[in-house]
Amino acid sequence: MWESWSSLGWDVHLDWHPDTGRPGLADALRRAIRERRLGPGTALPSTRALAKDLGIARGTVTRVYADLAAEGYLLTSQGAPTRVAAGGTAPAVPAREHPRTTTRSRDARWNLSPGRPDLSSFPRAAWLSAARRVLLEAPPGVFDYGDPRGPAVLREALARYLARSRGVVTDPERVVVCGGFNHAMAVLAQVLREDGELAFEDPSLPEFRATATGNGLSVTGVRVDEHGLVVSELDSPAVVVTPAHQFPLGYTLAPARRTALTRWAGRNGGLVIEDDYDGEFRFDRRPVGAVQALAPERTIYVGSVSKTLAPSLRIGWIVPPRSLVEPVRAALAATGWRAPSMDHLILAEMLTSGSYDRHVRQRRLAYRKRRDRLLAALPESVTPLGISAGLHVVLLLPSGVPEEDAFAAVARESIALEQLGRFWIRAGGRPQGIVVGYATPPEHAFTPAIEALTRSLRAITR
Repeated sequence: MWESWSSLGWDVHLDWHPDTGRPGLADALRRAIRERRLGPGTALPSTRALAKDLGIARGTVTRVYADLAAEGYLLTSQGAPTRVAAGGTAPAVPAREHPRTTTRSRDARWNLSPGRPDLSSFPRAAWLSAARRVLLEAPPGVFDYGDPRGPAVLREALARYLARSRGVVTDPERVVVCGGFNHAMAVLAQVLREDGELAFEDPSLPEFRATATGNGLSVTGVRVDEHGLVVSELDSPAVVVTPAHQFPLGYTLAPARRTALTRWAGRNGGLVIEDDYDGEFRFDRRPVGAVQALAPERTIYVGSVSKTLAPSLRIGWIVPPRSLVEPVRAALAATGWRAPSMDHLILAEMLTSGSYDRHVRQRRLAYRKRRDRLLAALPESVTPLGISAGLHVVLLLPSGVPEEDAFAAVARESIALEQLGRFWIRAGGRPQGIVVGYATPPEHAFTPAIEALTRSLRAITR
């Protein structure tokens, strides 16, 4: 028997039979949410209205709403309609930009994928306020095709921000605005194509390695230990590093290694591509400055707002050595890139007004609290790595436990995360582990997501 309700002026058909009672109604609502017949943010009828439409007790609907809210499917607030939560549906992963083999089924309930911030924390009010100021004050010329490097006002704001917050040596003429790190990787691969080879940390993101090879470079791996990149094993014209928080292992490049890396670049004429993907989020001490400051003419610094604001903005920046500014600009123009001027002007306004800094400080505190809650919940049998900074943690599985594929089999029906194995360049003899993005879930879904993770960890390590 198909049932529907129309209390809000629209129909949603539920595959529900009254004989199945409260469990059946809860299952029907879950399916409607997973199948996006009830999309994120949709307001549900009041408990009184739905009970009346379906001819059941109001207490039954109240219990169903409470159960689904506890599971992360719904958001409830006193005096406001009950709504479908963003985290209650299977998260969409844009394969074109993030072709990842995430450990999850299509209907995984909890998203702990690394590499994403809490999207529900996007500073809508600050963004809207900045947008209003830009629209009121900007001249008509901003609606024309913009400077491919990015508007001057954003490059000026970024130069000030990067110098102040990350210690980057730069000026507005050296800043080139791009569409994020992968876009920067494609541009830089064109600039470095004559070099023939590019080194990456082992492990590292395979998507970025694929971008390099797809643009004509061969790729090699350089080992990483607890002090970061093993510089003595580096034998390539250029290398991509994540010194503030190595991805995915989370190590910080030690001071001696930083010195060795910059000496290698100066002695061999090498180039360091610094991916400072989450340098703002350090929890154990003052933020670690950029390696670029030690060798600004041998380092290409790259950053973005993908972790601080949202990846969908597609706003990043490249700070090349002076000798490479024009080649980078030319390669960027050759890609047909046109900067989204309005979003760039809004970001410039937020940087100038201080609202961007305030948002980063708020998120740093929130993510540190999440990290602490995660660490407190973990079973003693797993070893966390990279806990001093960032938005993710690596959990090494204990020896004697079946390979991480076994954990994936246990967890994939409920949790989206990453297996450590996919990040290695050279296979064999690698530690088994998982990569957990504790920043990803919205706040209401964080606790049940961590509970599901710890249940799966206990099941596989028992």
